[in-house]
Amino acid sequence: MAKLAVNIDHIATIREARKESEPEPVTAASLVELAGCDGIIVHLREDRRHINDRDLEVLRKTVKTKLNLEMAPTDEITKIALKIRPDMCTLVPEKREELTTEGGLDVISHFQMVRDVVSRLHRKNIRVSLFVDPNSDQIEAAKKIKADYVEIHTGIYSNARTESDVEREIKNIEESARHALRLGLRVNAGHGLDYHNIQRLTHISEIEEFSIGHSIIARAVLVGLDRAVREMLVLVKN
Repeated sequence: MAKLAVNIDHIATIREARKESEPEPVTAASLVELAGCDGIIVHLREDRRHINDRDLEVLRKTVKTKLNLEMAPTDEITKIALKIRPDMCTLVPEKREELTTEGGLDVISHFQMVRDVVSRLHRKNIRVSLFVDPNSDQIEAAKKIKADYVEIHTGIYSNARTESDVEREIKNIEESARHALRLGLRVNAGHGLDYHNIQRLTHISEIEEFSIGHSIIARAVLVGLDRAVREMLVLVKN
C-alpha cells in the first residue's frame, strides 16, 4: 500500500501574498499529520518565495512523521540542510522564474555536483532522493551517485490530454519504477497529481510514496485541510 506525503508550500504562498504571519505552515503540517498523512514536504527555494528558513527550523522540531526537504543542489541550501537535518532531502532542478518545478533533475549533465551534494548529506545520515524524469539513463545515473530513492516526475502524465498519451506515460512511469527497483533504488512519484489522475498510478506496486501538494491545498481552501487530506488518502491507499 502506497504512502502519501503532503507538500505544504502553498500554505506559505498564501501567507507571503500579504507578507503577513498567517496562515502558519507549521500549524498546517500538524493538521495534515492528524489527518493521517505519512510525511510532510517543503521546498526551500533560493528566493524564499514561500517556505522560509524559520519555517524549516520549526518544522524540524514539530513534524512527527517524516520531513522531506525539496532543494536545489546548491552550496547555500545544502549547508542549511546539513544544519537542520531533515529525514530526507529530494534534490530538484530550480529556476527562479518558474511557477513550479518544470521537469526532472538532469543527473547526467550535473553528475559531479549532484554526487558531491549526495555525499555531504549522507555523511549526516540524511536519506537522499533525486527527482528525475521517467528515463532509464537518469535512473541509472542516480544509482551511480548512490542516491537512496528516485522520485519519478509525473508531470507529463498529469498534463496528458489524450488517452493514448495517458497510456504511454503510465507505461513509462511503470517501467521506470520497475527499473529503479531492480537497481536497488526505492521509488517515490509526484508532480501534478490530483484527485482525478492519481488512481491510474496506484496499481504500480513499486511506488512507495506519492508526493502531492497543490491539489490538496486547493481543495482544502473549499472543504478544509483535514477533509482534503483524508479524501486523497482514500484514493492513494485504495
